[in-house]
Amino acid sequence: MSSESKTKYIIVVPDGMGDLPIPELGDRTPLEVARTPWMDRMASAGTIGLARTVPEGMEPGSDVANLSILGYSPHAVYTGRAPFEAASMGVELGPNDVAFRLNFVYLDRNFTVMGDHSAEHISNIEARQLLEALQPYAEALGFTLYPGVSYRNLLVWEDGPDGCVTYPPHDFPGQPVDDRLPTGDCAAALLRLILKSWKILEHHPVNVRRNQRCKKAANSVWPWGHGKRPKLRTLPDSFGITGSVVAAVDLMKGIGKYAGLEAVEVPGATGYLDTNYVGKVQAALESLRRKDFVYLHVEAPDEASHSGYLDLKKSAIEDFDEKIVGPLLQGLNEFPSWRLLLMPDHRTPVALRTHSTDPVPFMTLNSKEWGNARKDAQIHFSEVSAEQSGVFVEDASAMIAKLLEKNPG
Repeated sequence: MSSESKTKYIIVVPDGMGDLPIPELGDRTPLEVARTPWMDRMASAGTIGLARTVPEGMEPGSDVANLSILGYSPHAVYTGRAPFEAASMGVELGPNDVAFRLNFVYLDRNFTVMGDHSAEHISNIEARQLLEALQPYAEALGFTLYPGVSYRNLLVWEDGPDGCVTYPPHDFPGQPVDDRLPTGDCAAALLRLILKSWKILEHHPVNVRRNQRCKKAANSVWPWGHGKRPKLRTLPDSFGITGSVVAAVDLMKGIGKYAGLEAVEVPGATGYLDTNYVGKVQAALESLRRKDFVYLHVEAPDEASHSGYLDLKKSAIEDFDEKIVGPLLQGLNEFPSWRLLLMPDHRTPVALRTHSTDPVPFMTLNSKEWGNARKDAQIHFSEVSAEQSGVFVEDASAMIAKLLEKNPG
């Protein structure tokens, strides 16, 4: 299949959009109460259902779930999150190097409680200044640090140990950290880095200014998501397609690179609610003019969920519908034939402020179905309507093969 293929293929991932019933919403989910006319029209025209994106026995991380949506078996290819982020950042891992995601976090109550996994979404400039202050000490421990986007950074340990146990900081907001510090063969060196970061960061000028502005300080680093370089068969090799990934976060760009996709840079794409929605849709459509396939990822619903603010998540869902789904569907009018899959990677319930393993709602749609769609939508797309459809996909990795079938409609 070449870039001149008549049929275009699109996967759209609203990260963490799925949720669970919330009592204050009358036991409805944010997706049920949000105004989503574009997704409702899609649901009325196409096929909806539930799919399992996280295989049994695996943690419900965005890394595992997005691998599933791209057609990979996480059990077969997953080694950890950080190697994908390294690929996005252009960091070449040696065969025995271990990469760690390194968050800047805010630890509350005298460094005993995880106050904020993102240090209140610290800016790129602030994060880089703090990382520079830590670099000499990290190098003395045998680590190399690389700046990423906002609080998301990278630590590489050359010939690092295999026996590490680490914990994602967004999994235990407001909870004690003492029983979630690194353990295993890596513990001693990583703990030294964490403890040293407390002394270096607490009174750093960046944090002094943040305190003056009543912003949470980035007063600690937190290593997690470690792994060695994975081995993946690319999508061009598997399906004969060319394609791109449009995303703000390094994780998705890195998975895309391992999958043989071009990682498209979008100015102003932040991975938060202030992201450049217009630019992401434009980048996706431009990619489809040149290639067969695009994977469009939007982080905002997940970040809103981690914050624990219900209104913020509802706004993120409505922004996604208005600023991503609507313009994308309008832009697809220039292509005579296309297939689209819209699927959250996992649920991130606001009440939990972390990911869950529950199956996610999804929908598929093609150009013929959309051309015949009624404007007065009959189905409101939600977890409930997806379950009521009776369609259940046990393994989401099968969805990519279904999407790439030829001759839609």
